[in-house]
Amino acid sequence: MVILVPCGGRTTRETSCDCYNRSIMGNSALKAHLETAQKTGVFQLTDKGLVEFPEDLQRLSANLRTIDLSSNKIEALPPSIGKFGVLKSLTLNHNRLSRIPEEFCKLKKLETLHLSANQIARLPADFGQLSALKTLNLSGNQLRAMPTQLCSLRHLDVVDLSKNKIQAIPDEVSGVQAIEINLNQNQISQISVQVSRCPRLKVLRLEENCLELSMLPQSILSDSQISLLAVEGNLFEIKKLRDLEGYDKYMERFTATRKKFV
Repeated sequence: MVILVPCGGRTTRETSCDCYNRSIMGNSALKAHLETAQKTGVFQLTDKGLVEFPEDLQRLSANLRTIDLSSNKIEALPPSIGKFGVLKSLTLNHNRLSRIPEEFCKLKKLETLHLSANQIARLPADFGQLSALKTLNLSGNQLRAMPTQLCSLRHLDVVDLSKNKIQAIPDEVSGVQAIEINLNQNQISQISVQVSRCPRLKVLRLEENCLELSMLPQSILSDSQISLLAVEGNLFEIKKLRDLEGYDKYMERFTATRKKFV
């Protein structure tokens, strides 16, 4: 891609690769980061105006365990991302990603994935093959539905889907293994009763959605393991929650575990 760049009183032509090299303060700076990463297994290059995933990282794909490229301008991940076989943590918050390539699903060792504040509208079909994933942050993207691929992530502990455009919690949610699900600041108006059957769910955050009290399944209170239900900022007064059947049972669970959430 060629970009027009002001230079004094005239305009010069510059390729996207030229912009990339200039944005990370020249090849010498990248070389220093790569040398450090080769020794430590950690590559961090944040807020440098990167427009693409650094191609030179490929030669470290066999030993990189952590990559942090937050606060850049990266629009896409290359198919070669699937070759980072020992990668455990990937952070790409505050970029411009709109999709995740299918090859990404080959990262069998990945445990932590942070993709907040991007433009992702859907996950790859095989996303559930990320069998080691424990923490997933997709806050601040363009998701309109709760991804059913989450049901295949057997070791998932925490999933953050806040600040998206999700309108409902579907029946498939019963297969999600997470201990905590954050759905704050979406557009949720419907919740499947199946959420009560999530086998490990302890924390459900639903603040600032579009929920009527009548749409909140009473089984969440009376017949689930949820011990922290956050529903402030919806279309009902929070004190009305106390009138629902099962509220006393919920408060017993909440009281027993509240110290963990302080």
